[in-house]
Amino acid sequence: MKVDGNHGIPYDGGISPALNSDDSRTVMMADPAVPATNTTEIPDKLYFRIGDVSKLAGVKAFVLRYWETEFPQLAPKKSGTGQRLYRRKDVETVLEIKRLLYEERFTIEGARNYLHSRAQPAIKGTGKGKGRKSAPAAGPGVQGDLFGPAVPRAAIEEIRKELRSLLDLLG
Repeated sequence: MKVDGNHGIPYDGGISPALNSDDSRTVMMADPAVPATNTTEIPDKLYFRIGDVSKLAGVKAFVLRYWETEFPQLAPKKSGTGQRLYRRKDVETVLEIKRLLYEERFTIEGARNYLHSRAQPAIKGTGKGKGRKSAPAAGPGVQGDLFGPAVPRAAIEEIRKELRSLLDLLG
């Protein structure tokens, strides 16, 4: 006989008991053939603290902080006291990352690429970011790829001349 770590209730394997609101025992069993749906209700608030998001998503706060380093889409603002303030969009992103990693079994890099590719058409459709290149995906590459095409030396010299003439005018 095993003991459920969350509630201290004895059970006999594959079935996980839980207590419902009237303290009677119920049995909760996940069917691996049926995909879990994301039914998390996000409260109607402007900002969420990391503890709130942790409870909503069912992951620990250190996991959220780690995901911030791995997913550029997840960038909560910080308050004057340094506390993370997640917006609704950030909470939705956390839930999507959790779904990709835990349910869809993506790797972190795969989830990052999926989210990046999914965001691209939305940017193109709105006309935002016109003329800008998106940051290259992290990974091995040539250093020159990070900075775009090389600018001809003559063009750099021309720019220097113009800057010096501006400096002379101002100085």
